[in-house]
Amino acid sequence: MTVEPFRNQPIETFGTEEARREMKEALKRVRAEFGRHWGLYLGGAWVDTGERILSLNPSAPSEVVGSTAKATRAEAEAALEAAWRAFRTWKDWPQEDRSRLLLKAAALMKRRRRELEATLVYEIGKNWTEASAEVAEAIDFLEYYARQALKYKYPSVEVVPFPGEDNESFYIPLGAGVVIAPWNFPIAIFTGMIAGPVAVGNTVVAKPAEDTVVIAAKVFEIFHEAGFPPGVVNFLPGEGREVGAYLVEHPQTRFINFTGSLEVGLWIHQAAARLAPGQKWIKRVFLELGGKDAIIVDETADLDAATEGILISAYGFQGQKCSAASRLIVTEKAFEPLMERLLERARKLVVGPAEENPDLGPVASKAQEEKILSYIEIGKGEGQLVLGGERLEGEGYFIAPTVFTEVPPTAKIAQEEIFGPVLSVIRVRDFGEALEVANNTVYGLTGGVYSRKREHLERARREFHVGNLYFNRKITGALVGVQPFGGFNLSGTDTKAGGPDYLLHFLQMKTVAERF
Repeated sequence: MTVEPFRNQPIETFGTEEARREMKEALKRVRAEFGRHWGLYLGGAWVDTGERILSLNPSAPSEVVGSTAKATRAEAEAALEAAWRAFRTWKDWPQEDRSRLLLKAAALMKRRRRELEATLVYEIGKNWTEASAEVAEAIDFLEYYARQALKYKYPSVEVVPFPGEDNESFYIPLGAGVVIAPWNFPIAIFTGMIAGPVAVGNTVVAKPAEDTVVIAAKVFEIFHEAGFPPGVVNFLPGEGREVGAYLVEHPQTRFINFTGSLEVGLWIHQAAARLAPGQKWIKRVFLELGGKDAIIVDETADLDAATEGILISAYGFQGQKCSAASRLIVTEKAFEPLMERLLERARKLVVGPAEENPDLGPVASKAQEEKILSYIEIGKGEGQLVLGGERLEGEGYFIAPTVFTEVPPTAKIAQEEIFGPVLSVIRVRDFGEALEVANNTVYGLTGGVYSRKREHLERARREFHVGNLYFNRKITGALVGVQPFGGFNLSGTDTKAGGPDYLLHFLQMKTVAERF
């Protein structure tokens, strides 16, 4: 199989009239299909149930973007059975053939790119560029894992020769597993978490987040059109505490690939560790959890560049990224000039309905809005509110970009993940104290440093304990293949999605020796 070298998909910034026209047309097409219904996708067939999950437009929650069938434990059981049936033959497909299916799915996704972007705008409130970046990432996962999987085709492991014997080692897939995906990157993370295991011969049951079932259903339309055999990929929208928990604890679940909150992730880790009756393996669990990510700015930094990077990192997609900057740690000499620039720029940010392509759209849901506003109230007692701190007018879940200064490093708003447009600014004496504050958290996902001082950058390279560290640039937007993504400490198991080792998590090595 001959394929071109991997290249990241370009992200559309909609700077041309043609691109803006395409997006406006796509928004019209997607709006015209509001209210459409999708079934579950089990064993290669679309299956309806008696209950539905409604997906609402967070910019205007009275609007129903679409709906899917809602699974129960019975459908979860059927999905897992279908996945194991498919595994019997899928595991033996030549690797080139499996990779070719992923590349076909990527090609189909490219053709539907504007439609998928527009769906993200309506379903989860991303502005146009954030939506474009996410669809590009989903395509990248399919393209990258298709190529990476070719490394593991039989025979793939070099062993030391031994006289009189034929020895070989090779990788085999694990079996049927469960993917439980988040709402904040409902096409990119969802696609990547499925594509990785499937690329190397596993089968999956995928449960999307309840808030974003429509974009997930469209991903399964693409898998269906690409020609994945029945049961290799199964679509199971439903409540996490019902079908998600059932599959996590099921004795026939071989692995669990989860991205989401720390609380749920720790429960999954604990539940999966218990041996269920009839279970004959130790389940593998892969967790990508939260972050309390910090950007450090010292007195030597380019403050204009730092300001732009902070704004994008803190307020891109309303701060609803596990990689978002929620702490800003500034040395004493840089504090006043940086804050003057930052507040001036932040006041100009536009908040509004996502289809109008503002700087910030709505937060994801009523529950998310209530959570963020509750943290803002806590922050008023912990720091000094200098910007925002309020819900804005309109039907949607609009919250103003918010900045607290003089925040103690141990304050709740400096320690707990808020997942919203709230930035806590911490003033420190020097760079050494900045690193201490940055590392004083249970998380270790992303971080950044703005500095022109080489000694500071190299010290941070060694001591800033995060999985993804960025110097003199924003701390969001890790690119597949370029910046493998995953965190330390309670940020997860550091599977490094989009990296060269990711697929190994879903394989096991077998060794065969024959004496001649």
